[in-house]
Parts: sequence; C-alpha cells; structure tokens
Amino acid sequence: MSWVRGPLPRLGLRARLLALGVLGLAVGFAFGGTLLVGALGWTLQRSVDEEALRTADAVALLTAEDALPDPLPVAGGQLRVQVVDVQGRIRAASIDADRLVPMLGPGDLRPGQRQRLVVDGRRVGMPGPVRVVTVPAGTPQEPRTVLVAKSLTDVRHSLRVVRNLLLVGFPLLVAGLGVVAWRVVGATLRPVEQLRSGAAEITGRAGAERLPVPAGQDEIHRLAVTLNDMLDRLAASRDRQRAFVADAAHELRSPLTNMRTELEVARRLGDDTDWPAVADDLLADTERLSRLVDDLLLLARLDEQDARPAPVGPVELGELARAVAARYPSPPLRLRLPDGPLWVEGDAGELRRVLVNLVDNALRHARTGVELAVSGPDGAYHLVTVTDDGPGVPAADRERVFARFTRLDDARARDAGGAGLGLAIVRELVRRAGGAVELADATPGAAAPGLRATVRLPALAEPDAE
Repeated sequence: MSWVRGPLPRLGLRARLLALGVLGLAVGFAFGGTLLVGALGWTLQRSVDEEALRTADAVALLTAEDALPDPLPVAGGQLRVQVVDVQGRIRAASIDADRLVPMLGPGDLRPGQRQRLVVDGRRVGMPGPVRVVTVPAGTPQEPRTVLVAKSLTDVRHSLRVVRNLLLVGFPLLVAGLGVVAWRVVGATLRPVEQLRSGAAEITGRAGAERLPVPAGQDEIHRLAVTLNDMLDRLAASRDRQRAFVADAAHELRSPLTNMRTELEVARRLGDDTDWPAVADDLLADTERLSRLVDDLLLLARLDEQDARPAPVGPVELGELARAVAARYPSPPLRLRLPDGPLWVEGDAGELRRVLVNLVDNALRHARTGVELAVSGPDGAYHLVTVTDDGPGVPAADRERVFARFTRLDDARARDAGGAGLGLAIVRELVRRAGGAVELADATPGAAAPGLRATVRLPALAEPDAE
C-alpha cells in the first residue's frame, strides 16, 4: 500500500475521494463480474450435464428392457449417443454417432460408474470441447455403458460474449460513474471551499466576521455553525481584552500623571518645595500603582488558568478569618467565629485574598464598622459573610459591581474608591474554589441598608476524620 502513502496524499481531497471511490468501484465490479461469469458457466455446464444425463438414463432404461432401437433416437443434433459393452464394442449408436470408435478409450472408460468428462471434439466428430457423460446400463449378465456427448461450443460462446460485454461495459460504467462522482463530490465540497475562502478573509480586526453557512442541514452546516459560534466567542474575548487593556491603561495613567505633576511642581518651586510632603504623596501613588499592577497581573493569570484547578489542600476558615482580621484594628472590624473548626478545600492564599478584598471594600464604605463572620454548615457549604453599615448597593447594580473596573457613583474617586478590581478578583477566586459569592442588604428597609457579601465554599470533613 505504498501508493496510498506516496502519491495519493499529494492529491486534493476531491481527487483522493474520486480515486478511492473509482478504485473501490472497479474492484467491486471486477469481483462481481468474476462471480457472474463463474455462476453463468456453472449454470450452463449444469444444464448440459442434466440434458445429457436425461438422455443417458432414457437409453439405459431401453437397454435394460432389451428394447434398443437402431439407430438410437435423440432430441436435436447436438447429442451423440453410443452403447458399448465391456469389450468396448459399440452395440448401438445415434444416427450421427461413430459406430466403430467409442467416444472414450479404454483408459478413460470405467464400466459400471457414472462419469463426466470433457474431451476433444475431434474424437467425437463435433467442433470444440465436448462434454461426455457415462451411465451404467444392461444386466448383470451382460453389462453395458451408455455414452452421451454434447458440444460445449454454445456454452463457451455464451461465456465469451458475456465476458466481452463485461470487459467493455464495466470500464464505461466506471468512467461514467467517475464523472458523476466528480461532480457530486465537487458539489458536496463546494461549501467547504466557501468556508475556506471565508476563513481566508477573516483578519481579526474589529467588526462582525462570520463564515458562510450552507443551506443543507448536514455535517458541513453544523461545522459552519460551530465555527461561527467559536468566532463569536473569540470576538467577545477579543472585545473583553481590548476593554481590559484600555481600562488598565487608563487606570495606570492616573497615578503616573499625578506623580509627574507633583515632580514638575516641586521642580518649579525649587527651594520652596515641601519635599517630605512630596515624598509622602509619591509613596501613596506608588503604593496604589503597585496594588493596581498586582491586581492586573492576578486577573491576567486567572484568565489563562483553568476555571477549577486541582485542590491544594484543606483550609480551616476560622484560622484564615482570624489571620485576616489581625491586619485591621478592632473596631471598626469585628470578628465572629464558630465554636469548632470549619474546613474547606482550596488554596489558602487565594481564599485569604478573597477575604481581604471583601473586608477592604466593606471598610471603604462602612460608616461605623464591619463584621467578618464564619458559619456553617449550610447544606454542602460553609459560609463566610462580610457585613458593613454603609449605603449598600442597589439591587440593579449587584451583578454589575463584579465586572472589572466598575465603580458606582459613591466610589468614583480613585484615591478612595480603588480601581474597581477587588470584587472582580473575588468572584474569579471563589469560582476557582468551587463556590459562589452574592450580595444582599444587611438591614433591608433601612435608610442605610448596608451590604452583606456572602461567600459559599464547599464543605470538607475534618482531615483527622478521614
């Protein structure tokens, strides 16, 4: 099969399909033609044998009754009949059979047995090969053998005609079917070529870019629909990346502009510059810029990683909350823990970042204080809640605040309101841990309802209990 690995793969798909189809068709026709000729030859040969045996049995019956006419009667001129004794002498013959020389010689004839032989027609006085059958006849005291010969010329001629018709007709049929297959395969692959042309025109620039969808409800139609869905997802991802880059550039430009402005003003004032105050302002802008860069790098890393990584290890929520609360003064942060340990599975660093972001966001908007509480179990989850008594978030905006670079009106000031990445990071990290986060009013119906952020994390049995 070296030709399959060699020249065939260098052909186009249409040519390969046609070559394989024509090859399979030719092999099938050749096999079918061989079977047809073989079956026809076997059928014609059997009809010759049956006709000769019927004649031989009829003559044998006459021989047993000692009622042989002379000459022996036969139907038509295609049969030669002889009746010979054990010495090979001809006792009776048909009108056109030889009366001196038996059709089978002593070496071929086996008295008392049925035989089927093919002999040269010149020995019988008939053209071409001849089929000779023998049937025992006579009596035990005087055994004889009936020989009937029938020419195979008509059989051979019929087979030759059929074979020649097949040799001429099959190539023409294969050629005709090949032409039809070429056109059918071309029509079938035309949508594929349209898909290829459409894909070649896609540049990745802004704007809707879609592939043509064929009308038929077949595999190519489903492929085109799937590819267009993929293009839509890629376009949405590209738009998100562009928006992310634009927002990131805008956010990075703000502290850099502040730093440059302060340095330019300080240089113009010269000796009148309050350098300690300038240094404090620059340090604050540098710290804000560092936090922003860290958040951007974290989001970029989360976008590239799996949505649900392999578990890192068991984390005790009470201990984690206690470590986070130690970073803040009390008040305004209050800590409420359960009586026993509550275990979850995840990355301790990522879960600590979730709590820090929620507490920072709550402290930024709280009026008097913030509560960090751990409770559970709630079904298959443990709960972590962060509650403040600030203005809260309207119900219509509670999903929007998880988007990146989102600030509500009360948090527009960049210095106090942050970059709008904290809650976006919280949602991504909670999803990676297999949990969910939601926002609700802390005190429904109040003038300042506050905000309660609830994080649900999959519960885990105590490690010592396993």
